[in-house]
Amino acid sequence: MSTIQTTGQAAGLGHHVREHRSVLAEVEKRTLVWLAVRLPRWVNSDHLTGLGAIAMLGTGAAFAAASLSPWTLLLVPPMLAVNWFGDSLDGTVARVRNTQRPRYGYYVDHVVDVANVSVLFAGLALSGLLSPWIAAVLLVGYLLLSAESFLATHALGVFRISFAGFGPSELRVLLSIGALAVLVKPVVNPFGLGELPLFDVGGTVGALGMLGAFVMNAARNTVALYRAEPLKKPDDATPR
Repeated sequence: MSTIQTTGQAAGLGHHVREHRSVLAEVEKRTLVWLAVRLPRWVNSDHLTGLGAIAMLGTGAAFAAASLSPWTLLLVPPMLAVNWFGDSLDGTVARVRNTQRPRYGYYVDHVVDVANVSVLFAGLALSGLLSPWIAAVLLVGYLLLSAESFLATHALGVFRISFAGFGPSELRVLLSIGALAVLVKPVVNPFGLGELPLFDVGGTVGALGMLGAFVMNAARNTVALYRAEPLKKPDDATPR
């Protein structure tokens, strides 16, 4: 299943396409268009981007406050839902209303995304649920994957927003489930290795997944670009 991603303010950027192959892509696209045509006209893309950023601040704060009271984790799913609403709908609204600002949207969308993820992992690192070292590796993995994706966008003309069927929406769902599950079962025993914190196990899997996706994407895109621009033999002519 493949669709061109319509979320994010950069959706109308003319010189590249946004490719979304996640599990929820088709349902998400139809839902976002349905919401966009019914949204009040006074609500614009900038309002939605700001709403998404504020919701992610709330998510990070809810995780950080879990070190004082685990019940603040109940705020994580609704905060992530509001973040999805704002962060995913901003570009769809611009497209439906034909009010795209390609360069502005592309830049602001991804700057806000990087800031949002930094806040999220900072909150997790302060929560006591996830080792700060694993949170740091997760952030590094995300930044590597993002940088490679941004470079590939300009070199190949395709911006891929999902990897192995997982995109931002699927990750929000998993994070929401994890926030609720840890209230009931904070430790797990994977493969009989002994009791380990649930978020440490999930974070390790997530970090390995992002780093693996970075390596695979970098290798695939390097091969594609090499085939498009093979190494030429040097000119035999002697310069005068």
